[in-house]
Amino acid sequence: MSANDRPTGQPSQTYDSAFLKACRREPVPHTPVWFMRQAGRSLPEYRKVREGTAMLESCMRPDLVTEITLQPVRRHNVDAAIFFSDIVVPLKAIGVDLDIKPGVGPVVAQPIRRREDLAQLRDLTPEDVAYVTEAIGMLTGELGGTPLIGFAGAPFTLASYLVEGGPSRNHEHTKALMYGDPQLWADLLDRLAEITSAFLKVQIEAGASAVQLFDSWVGALAPADYRRSVMPASAKVFDSVASYGVPRIHFGVGTGELLGLMGEAGADVVGVDWRIPLDEAARRVGPGKALQGNLDPAVLFSTEEAVRAKTDEVLAAAAGLEGHVFNLGHGVLPTTDPEALTRLVDYVHTKTQG
Repeated sequence: MSANDRPTGQPSQTYDSAFLKACRREPVPHTPVWFMRQAGRSLPEYRKVREGTAMLESCMRPDLVTEITLQPVRRHNVDAAIFFSDIVVPLKAIGVDLDIKPGVGPVVAQPIRRREDLAQLRDLTPEDVAYVTEAIGMLTGELGGTPLIGFAGAPFTLASYLVEGGPSRNHEHTKALMYGDPQLWADLLDRLAEITSAFLKVQIEAGASAVQLFDSWVGALAPADYRRSVMPASAKVFDSVASYGVPRIHFGVGTGELLGLMGEAGADVVGVDWRIPLDEAARRVGPGKALQGNLDPAVLFSTEEAVRAKTDEVLAAAAGLEGHVFNLGHGVLPTTDPEALTRLVDYVHTKTQG
């Protein structure tokens, strides 16, 4: 089943939403808008509800997940909600000793550098993440016709955290393993593809209308290395959820040289960061895919006139696309004025109304 087919069973009330129509490359009443990291630190109501609760704990409490996911939908009138979680949640759920340290990011107690270290990565079962199923059930009841996007970290990005032991600027341990022990690397990514696939299936079966695979660090690779050492695992993830018929979005940062391959891996929608215009991205990706993006998040700190001018540039570059979901070229920056986001949604909706 492709993203252009209606899912089996009862017709979903989100099926005819602007967001899902754009993902399926169908005519839309207006260009749909959502923002990566829209549910997060830029919102005062988020900071208030998270007060005193660690990040991973907040991802495992269905009441908090529901409230945080809904906050930007209420405030900004975005066309889709993104499930509040973190890419390391499935790893934590299977017992990997890790934590998210404020100001640092995910930190892994025992990095994976040798074959015996793979023992940390058992299969993920729905029971491991029962709180995800519960939260999505609560959310779909609240969201009505607004689609919920499920998400997961892509195998390469998860592997980079596991091998480095935390965030890395140069990914030296990751690349050393990838080049020096290609079989161990392939086995690591394959195992992560299985875990990621299981995590996405849980979200779709609970009611997510689309899924996004975040490959945050894959822009560190050359195209030949991506094709040989990463693409098979990402393709396995996309293939594993293809039968559900929900749109599959693929996004990475600094991936201008990889856009064609990222689409080839199996995405229905390719996310584009702000470094290249969408019309050039479309040329690189090729036909048959919708694009998502790609306003520079830093533009939101400028004047309203400047934001509108840069938004017009994005919309002009998107004019010839088969399908376009308006988004930032990366996540909302923590100190962004929420009012700037609300105004941006309204501007895009008004400007693109058919």
